[in-house]
Amino acid sequence: MKESLLDILKGKFLVSDEAVKNWRFIIFGSFLAIVMIASSHSADKKVHDIARLNDEVKELRSEFVDTRSSVQKLQFESYVRMKMKPRGLTTSKTPPKKIRVSSQ
Repeated sequence: MKESLLDILKGKFLVSDEAVKNWRFIIFGSFLAIVMIASSHSADKKVHDIARLNDEVKELRSEFVDTRSSVQKLQFESYVRMKMKPRGLTTSKTPPKKIRVSSQ
């Protein structure tokens, strides 16, 4: 038991006659570890991108609501009347009439 542990610590399993089998396994294990690490980094990057995009969507939605409310205020008749008062424009006392053109 003690000798086999010392052999492993000294690395004799890498230079012995059966080393080809060990090297294949070590290379395969290293390759799998690299693939697993790369996959993990890719997944983490996607999670961070999704979180950033969700924050951006919330910001844009908030900006849209603010802009829509300010545009709705601009459409009110009282707002338009107030803005046109300095120019001398007032609302008409008579309602508008439809003009119909009949084709001959």
